[in-house]
Amino acid sequence: MTEGHIVQRKRNRGKYDFEAVRGVLDDGIVCHVGFVQDKAPVVIPMLYAREGRDLLLHGSVASRLLRELSTGISVCVTVTHLDGLVLAASVFDHSANYRSAVIFGQARTIEDPAEKARAFDHLVDFMIPGRSQEARPANRKEAAATTVLRLPIETFSVKQRSGPAGSPEPGDPKDVWTGVIPISTQCGPVRAEQNPGKIPYYISSYRLNASRLKEGGQYKASRDGMES
Repeated sequence: MTEGHIVQRKRNRGKYDFEAVRGVLDDGIVCHVGFVQDKAPVVIPMLYAREGRDLLLHGSVASRLLRELSTGISVCVTVTHLDGLVLAASVFDHSANYRSAVIFGQARTIEDPAEKARAFDHLVDFMIPGRSQEARPANRKEAAATTVLRLPIETFSVKQRSGPAGSPEPGDPKDVWTGVIPISTQCGPVRAEQNPGKIPYYISSYRLNASRLKEGGQYKASRDGMES
């Protein structure tokens, strides 16, 4: 960890241990990837998966993002969760409850076919545990059309806030409502019209957070259960 990666404002909210960054990453599936191209900053949202102490990123071989990252340039990946809006007695003291992770490094392209095939399955199972057991794996043509990158989770910072608003200051109104408005992501399947089959348990019970556990029939999978 270098000084440039240390949280500067409200340093007490910063964390730098792997369990902290793991918690933020495992509660999400969308990241924002930042890099510099032709001396201009570029930030692109994309899906990701954590595999052990690496991030997996993937996309079309024609992707500008993946072409640039595969050359070994520096990259910054962020994941943020907005957990609630914090309403205080004054406008200035309004805030938000959040968890965020920022990861710095260089990614490498996965070239080995067997490693790439495993990465495809892991990307699917990270987002929907158990899905790779049912869906058809990528064929040779599809694999050739896809770039998969591995980014080590080595240099990073985590910042978070939780809890209520601070105490009112002298002169703040006494009758204004203060508190927290929680924010969460709701998940629910929408069946494809051409497939009238029974919805698997791992889909009907799907929740987007690291603590979810799919248990039903032959499916027993969770993000915590897929460590490398």
